[in-house]
Amino acid sequence: MSDPNYPVRSATLEDLPALKACEQGIIAAERPYDHTLKPDPISYYDLGELVQSDDAEVAVIEIDGNIIATGYAHKRPSKAYVASDHHAYLGFMFVHPDHRGKGLNRVLIDHLTEWARTRGLPELRLEVYSNNAPALRAYEKTGFKPYITEMRLNLDEQP
Repeated sequence: MSDPNYPVRSATLEDLPALKACEQGIIAAERPYDHTLKPDPISYYDLGELVQSDDAEVAVIEIDGNIIATGYAHKRPSKAYVASDHHAYLGFMFVHPDHRGKGLNRVLIDHLTEWARTRGLPELRLEVYSNNAPALRAYEKTGFKPYITEMRLNLDEQP
């Protein structure tokens, strides 16, 4: 279901500078949740590859020529023991701080859900830091539920 106030479009290679700026916004927002991230500059995604891939949809919401929200869905293989062979993995979910609270995350997820459905993908998955309460709430509002908790033990921090 799209929102006429916030139309979603597929990203293009011409959007790469703006997409990379949004990626840095994601990294900055996530740094407090993960002290193991390398110092800047880092990058999470090969955005150019994702934009060009037939197995991915990079979506943007733009206002007055400025990209204010992003997200992607990427067809990925499921674990061998899972019933479906593939699923849609969501990532690059970003809403500019000036536009948060307007339901843009929902608009993007609705668009990416439809993309996944048209490709016969039965499930959406994403990752979120377990202590990132605002992100958890945002995803739960769109219907996501916790599934598996990945845990880690950083041996550099052990006596």
